[in-house]
Amino acid sequence: MSPFDSLDAFLIYSSGVFCSPLAIFIQIQGYLICLILAVGWAFAAYVRFIYCFLSCHRSREIRQMKDSMKGGNSFAFLSHDINDLEHSNQVNLPRVTVVMPLKGFGEHNLHNWRTQITSLYGGPLEFHFVVESMDDPAYHALNRLLADFKDDVDAKIIVAGLSTTCSQKIHNQLIGVERMHKDSKYVLFLDDDVRLHPGSIGALTAEMEKNPEIFIQTGYPLDLPSGSLGSYCIYEYHMFSSALFDGVCYWWQNIFPLGRVHDGKYQLLPFRTMHADDFRNNRHEVVSDLRDGGYSDDMTLAAIAGAHKRLITSPPVAVFPHPLASDLSFSRFVMYWNYLRKQTFVLESYTTKVNWIMNRALFSSHCYLSWGFVAPYLMAVVHLAAAIRIYSLGHSLGDTAHTSRGLTLAGCLAICTFIELLSMWNLTRIEVQLCNMLSPEALPLSLASYNWCLVFVAMLVDNFLYPISAFRSHFSQSINWSGIRYHLKDGKISKIDRSKDKGPKYTDLGGKRLYGKRGVHPNSSIFGSWSTNLTQWRQPRKFDV
Repeated sequence: MSPFDSLDAFLIYSSGVFCSPLAIFIQIQGYLICLILAVGWAFAAYVRFIYCFLSCHRSREIRQMKDSMKGGNSFAFLSHDINDLEHSNQVNLPRVTVVMPLKGFGEHNLHNWRTQITSLYGGPLEFHFVVESMDDPAYHALNRLLADFKDDVDAKIIVAGLSTTCSQKIHNQLIGVERMHKDSKYVLFLDDDVRLHPGSIGALTAEMEKNPEIFIQTGYPLDLPSGSLGSYCIYEYHMFSSALFDGVCYWWQNIFPLGRVHDGKYQLLPFRTMHADDFRNNRHEVVSDLRDGGYSDDMTLAAIAGAHKRLITSPPVAVFPHPLASDLSFSRFVMYWNYLRKQTFVLESYTTKVNWIMNRALFSSHCYLSWGFVAPYLMAVVHLAAAIRIYSLGHSLGDTAHTSRGLTLAGCLAICTFIELLSMWNLTRIEVQLCNMLSPEALPLSLASYNWCLVFVAMLVDNFLYPISAFRSHFSQSINWSGIRYHLKDGKISKIDRSKDKGPKYTDLGGKRLYGKRGVHPNSSIFGSWSTNLTQWRQPRKFDV
């Protein structure tokens, strides 16, 4: 028998094995996982549709904006009631401090910073950009940016120094909080990879004012893939987080009235709004838990909220464009792999025994479901390959009953996959529409730029690699992120290694430049005037340092 015949026999035999009762169970389980994800995204879209389109008691965002605009309020994206924009109301708004920990500089950073410092919030507002050292390229880029806004924006760059007991990001955040104004009522933590809408800070502050019981207010990133497979992997990962967060929040709030609590691993928070006094008074030991061995601010704060039954909310307007770097190609495998490692590594950090048990449950369930999702596709490929070979050899597919059954199973998987992608498309469509309405001055986002074939491939890649990354994180208990290696012991950072040389030149996510030349580059005008900025502040532009 020729090797080619041996391959045909192997395919036909494998197709038969994959039609056994156990294999059929695995495939049906995969169908259910697909449909559950589809239902999750459909539910998330429904929640935002209800919140954003219908006249429910909690929010009527898009309908209210449209009605307000028809009534002559051209600033409906800032407030549904134009009377709220009167000077007499604006002067009474609470003071807000925005803290942004920075590391490195990439192609979208300058664009993102513009949207953040040009907020149309009417109350007292200050910005604290916190870097590790003046060697960080972000320091020089910010100096140039803030020089053009020195008379319009209360912003400062703070050099935090090296962290010794917690992650560098948490260290920068806490230093920024220490320097906030004594009258600040709220503190808004921002990541540098999202873009704000003009009315974002005002809307978030209004929600905090309405409900003082809120502990953390958070939101969703709307990933804007660059076209590379790596960027679509990140988009798919965040969409999974979004669906889970919506579902957990809804059921926790309505079925178990203990407050909205979610796990930080499943929702990558681009921002969070909190009460400034919680940090001044170290309420619930929030500062101590972060400072003393904290690796993930998301996980630590989520654990505190769960332990003390504090409320975590996400208003419908809290959806922010998150542009992904154009050089985030999957060929740079180490970059994407380290990004995924960072997401799985946070499950190894914890603050309480309950938090540890929850992380282990998430670890086990996610690994099982990820490979349970991928396995049916591998079997479907074998079924299709066997059917093609049988047909090409001139035989009837009916001659082998298991091959016909395999095609039926593959067809069912295709239907489930189509439903899943359609549900993801619908949720993305609603988020794109909402972002466009909240930022009328920006270049409109378009759903047409999404490649759904790459989205499908990204789902397979993400779910195949996730268990491998999770086990790697579990057994190593260490990770190198942005040139710093963190070691965990009992869920806390026990050791921080910084090599004597500078280490990698770029960050693992987005290819941001980590190191630049010391000193400020010659200044050049970035904005001609404030009015020009309001119309052009979202034009994509690279800033070379």
